[in-house]
Amino acid sequence: MTDVEVSGLDLQTIRQQIDDIDEQLLKLFNQRADCAIQVAETKKQALKEGEPLEFFRPDREAQVIQRIKELNQGPLSDKEAGRLIREVMSACLALEQPLKIAYLGPEGTFTQAAALKHFGNSVDTVALSCIPDVFSSVQAGHADFGLVPVENSTEGVITHTLDMFIQSDLKVCGEVEVRIHHQLANLSQNPDDIQQIFSHQQSFAQCRNWLDQNYPSVERIPVNSNAEAARLAAEDSRSAAICGVQAVEIFGLKTCHKNIEDLANNTTRFMVIGDMQVEPSGMDKTTILMSAHNQPGSLLSLLKPLADNAISMNKIESRPSPDRLWEYVFFVDIDGHQKNENVARALVELQKKAALFKILGSYPKVEL
Repeated sequence: MTDVEVSGLDLQTIRQQIDDIDEQLLKLFNQRADCAIQVAETKKQALKEGEPLEFFRPDREAQVIQRIKELNQGPLSDKEAGRLIREVMSACLALEQPLKIAYLGPEGTFTQAAALKHFGNSVDTVALSCIPDVFSSVQAGHADFGLVPVENSTEGVITHTLDMFIQSDLKVCGEVEVRIHHQLANLSQNPDDIQQIFSHQQSFAQCRNWLDQNYPSVERIPVNSNAEAARLAAEDSRSAAICGVQAVEIFGLKTCHKNIEDLANNTTRFMVIGDMQVEPSGMDKTTILMSAHNQPGSLLSLLKPLADNAISMNKIESRPSPDRLWEYVFFVDIDGHQKNENVARALVELQKKAALFKILGSYPKVEL
């Protein structure tokens, strides 16, 4: 194949330019890695002098990514530019101190995908069997951070996660949103072979209308995770799984139908849990847990300090109190960091009014 003219330059010339740019990028990547190593040495010296050691700073990472997006002039999208710098930071951080991230497993779940999206691919991910185990692993210091699902745009909150926050001392250190696309996959890629379908109950709910229209008489068998569904489908040629692309690849399946979720914008929000307080990044959110006294108008009174201090409330969810019958604990997301003047003032007032009050954490706002 002969070279062609492209914008006044032949193809071979353009390829040579790409090779030259790649060499420059490699040198710059390694220069950045050298800086990361110097940062690690500085932090280790500070540790010897009694200062706390934090290799991973969620606020700093958020600021770097936001700055890159502001500087970006294309043709790469801001999202892609942010994703690329996230991977560079992940690789450099691994030279300082590789992070260990616990997540709701097994391998191939959307929670693992969320962990890699947030921390990059240069971390060690540890699959655990249930949400309480993720909390326990981080609490015991076996993992630096944990990833747990907290709500889905179609099916609502994950109650097990909210209940764990009531009893745990861990903080919310970040959030991740992942657009959820469900694939129907089996061994043969022949839809006619499917006699039973495995999936997590949440995924069945998110694909209910599609399944009713296309496989109304096929048995639906709920399992603990979509990755487990893929594993079972890989063992039986009559079975299929509803799962993500990663699980399809891991377990050697073939996709029969793509993106079968009922709502195109189906999204799950995950929370990063850890034993640290995140500093302000400039674009933050705070999650609090509180309960009202059992008297008329108590919830309205409880929320009034937010309005008085011009604080936007993004979300409120209730869960039954574990201690008192017919009383409820409220989970509230608000704009701003707990160290912001107006937020700090409102939180002081809230604590005075609430029967139970707990700041779960302030952290950088997520971008899908």
